[in-house]
Amino acid sequence: MQAGVWRGTNPTIPFSSAWGLVLNLAGVETRAAADGITTLVRADAPCLQLAIGEVHAAERAVLYQQLHTYPVGNSGEELKGRTHGAKYWIAPARRELLVGFDAMLGIRSDDARLLDAVVQGVRGEGKGDRYGLPFAGDNNLLFDRIDVVEEAEPARWYVPLGPASPARKGSCRLTIAIDRADSSRTTSRVFAPISAAALQPPADAWTWAPRAP
Repeated sequence: MQAGVWRGTNPTIPFSSAWGLVLNLAGVETRAAADGITTLVRADAPCLQLAIGEVHAAERAVLYQQLHTYPVGNSGEELKGRTHGAKYWIAPARRELLVGFDAMLGIRSDDARLLDAVVQGVRGEGKGDRYGLPFAGDNNLLFDRIDVVEEAEPARWYVPLGPASPARKGSCRLTIAIDRADSSRTTSRVFAPISAAALQPPADAWTWAPRAP
């Protein structure tokens, strides 16, 4: 087996992924019109305030996966013709994934219709277009269930840390917005869960994704 790549996982869902998940459930298309190989994000996609809380800490597992990617330069050029337009560069990857992921996701929006559309989407009653099933980082890894709850369960909500903040257990960098055309414009911050579970997110747990309107 040749050397491959290692892909770690965050301990929770990033804000960028949570934003995409919510809008997918609501039937809101986030993808811009096709323009080349890269799928871009619509500039006018709705912005949301999100809060992410850990109900139960997930365990980490590892699997091996074959990644079909586009090579850099002319690597493997001799293989291109044999795949008839399909991706022809395959590399094994060792990949982490979360097992037993259980989280609360708070959503704020001034658009009540959008929030209603999320509820309808979870019930399977959505009328908008939705691409595929909601998945957790990989289309082979699906959620067991997504519930809309009237009362939140106690959770350890993720809050941002500043440059002068003391070290906190469980701290990690979570993406807030991903720029697929220019990765240098992708935004992220360091977050950490609060020490004790709480029913309501602290004020600083609410984060605009992909940006404040």
